This record gives sequence, C-alpha cells and structure tokens, in this order.
Amino acid sequence: MFDGLYFEYPGLALVFFFFIFCTIICKIKLPSIYFAHIAQFMQVSTGSSKLLLFLKWLSISMLIIALMSPVKDEPYEIEPKKGYEIALILDASESMKAKGFDEKNRDLTRFDVVKEIVSNFISSRKNDNMGIVVFGAYSFIASPLTYDSNILKGVVSNLYIGMAGKFTALFESLAQGVNLLKTSKSKTKIAILLTDGYNTPDSEFPFDAAIDFANKQGVKVYPIGIGKSDEYNQKMLEKIAEQTGGVAFGASNASELAIVYAKINELEKSEIDNETFSFLRYFYIFPLLVSFFSLILYMFFRNKRGYN
Repeated sequence: MFDGLYFEYPGLALVFFFFIFCTIICKIKLPSIYFAHIAQFMQVSTGSSKLLLFLKWLSISMLIIALMSPVKDEPYEIEPKKGYEIALILDASESMKAKGFDEKNRDLTRFDVVKEIVSNFISSRKNDNMGIVVFGAYSFIASPLTYDSNILKGVVSNLYIGMAGKFTALFESLAQGVNLLKTSKSKTKIAILLTDGYNTPDSEFPFDAAIDFANKQGVKVYPIGIGKSDEYNQKMLEKIAEQTGGVAFGASNASELAIVYAKINELEKSEIDNETFSFLRYFYIFPLLVSFFSLILYMFFRNKRGYN
C-alpha cells in the first residue's frame, strides 16, 4: 500500500523541531509565590503523565505529517485496442420519413430502420472509437469519439427526423465527419456516410472542398445510398468513394442495408495507441484523523485529572 509513497511538502518536517525547541525553552512556571504547595496538587501518577505526553506528541506529529501531504502516484493504462476510428454520418432530413423500407414492417420509416441497423453495427464494433454526425439542412456532431457503445446507442435512439432541418447538406456533413476524426491518431480513419437524397442545390459547401479535406486528413469514405436508385445521387456517392479510397454502396430495403453494414464490419483492423494516466492518491486524511482524536483524548484525560 505504501510503496512509492512520498510527501508533497517534506520541508514542513522542520516544524517538528520548532515544537521541540519551544518545549525546552518555553516551560510553564508554577505560581508558587502565591500557592506554595500547588505543585503537589498538579502531580499525577507516572503512568498518567506518560499517557498525556504520548497523546500530545502523537497529535503534533500526525498533524505535521498531514501538513506534509503524503501522496502516492498510481499510474494506470488504457490498453491498446485494434480497431477503426469511425464517423457515422446519418441523414435525418425530411425524406427519411418515407415508409415501406422494411419489408417485414412497412409502418417503420427509413430513419427508424437506419437507427436499428446502426445500433446493431455499433454493438458489433466493440474495439472501435466511434462518433456520430447528423445532418439535414446543416450538420452537427451528435456524439464525439468514444469507445462506449452504450453512450453511442443512447445517442442514436434519441435522434429524430428533422432535428437538423429538412434538406440534405451532403458535402457539409462529410466535412463535419472528417472534422470529427481530425485529431485522431489512428492509422485508419473511416467515415460511413448514409443518405437517401441529393445534396441541397444551394449548399454553400462545395464538393471539392469536402473531398480535399477528407484526403488531407486521410479519411476513407464509405457512402451508402438508401431507397430507389433514382432517389439519391448514385454517381456522386461513387465519386466520393473513388476519390477517398472507399467503396460506395446502395440499399433498396432494410435487408440490403444490413448486408452493407455487415460488409463494412469486415474491414481490416488497425492499431490504436494506448494511453497512460497517473492518479494521485492522497493519504493526509489518515494522520489528520489520528491527530484529531489524539488531541480529543489528551484534553479528556487532562481535564478529568484536574489539570489547568
């Protein structure tokens, strides 16, 4: 327990010598001029004197030790994980309200199906560091990168259609996903871009800028178009994949979308560096408590035996 224990302020040990010096120099003088025999009343047994002396110096010593702040460094390490750092970019525009995408339950919207499949994908990628970007007329980061799949699934379950506007800022969302991965140290950065529509015509963010940003950050993009082939810009998605080193996919129903994510799930793993942290554990509370209770006992026995 005490291996590696040290004091933050060892110089305060000199205070102990101050108390010893004061004990020698600053002795109490008995008022024997007025009460010649008062010393006899103040005498106690040798055992009691030793107990009081012990309690007094124990309290002083423990207080000084507490002030010196005993502390211990306890390093711990997050083990390296083999996996990707992935940005899940999800379309939450108005067109995601369309129903019939799931042949088994046609009452579900496209977005309902996407949320379920993405949640399953998150559960299957236990070693990946993932974050979520949501887009419509604009894009935003719904979750920063994290290994905690429960947090990610909780975020996905709370997403809803239209939360980022009605339209489809496709290129802006891609740039936002790349920005999410910008500080990553992983050798393999992946952005999985899912959409069911065309980029908004009056979007201020150009295609070339998004692609250039992705390439500079080393992000491989896997675009997924869902719905009928004429509902999304298949050629544009293929162009994004080609220029970033990814693969474009299409899914006309829920079963095909599940297969797409299963294929992406087979990607080769990459090493993510581990991190080492140091936790400082302070022990000053223990000598402080000993000092406090010693002082209480000292006062109790001293008053009980009639000391002034």
